[in-house]
Amino acid sequence: MFSHVTLGTNDLARATPFYDAVMATLGYRQLFPMQGALAYGPDVAGPKLFVVTPFDQAPASVGNGTHCAFIARDRATVDHFHTAALANGGSDEGAPGLRPHYHPNYYGAYVRDLDGNKLQAVCHSANS
Repeated sequence: MFSHVTLGTNDLARATPFYDAVMATLGYRQLFPMQGALAYGPDVAGPKLFVVTPFDQAPASVGNGTHCAFIARDRATVDHFHTAALANGGSDEGAPGLRPHYHPNYYGAYVRDLDGNKLQAVCHSANS
C-alpha cells in the first residue's frame, strides 16, 4: 500500500539497536547499508521503513497525531513488539490489547521510539 515511511532520528547509532530489535519482532531486517539512514523491510522491492538523520541537518522532531502502524501476523507478535520496544529504551503509549472501538478484532500496541516517534503494531485477525 505504500512505498516507504521515513522517520527522523537525532542519533542513528542509538536508534540502530532499538529498530533492529523492534522490527525483528515483525519479521523485518535491515536491507542494505546507507549513509545516514537505516532501511527495514521484507525485501528490497517491498515497502520499507527508513530511519534517517534529516537531510537538511536540522534536528529531527515528531508530529503530534501521526504514527506508523505495522501489520503483525498475530496478537503474540504485537505483544513481542511492545516488549522489545520497552526493553530497548522505548516508552509505552498504549499496552497491547483489543481496541474494539476501531473494530471487534483490532489488537494493537503503541510505543514511542528513542526520538519520540510513535509506532504501532496491529493485528486485525480474530484467530490469533
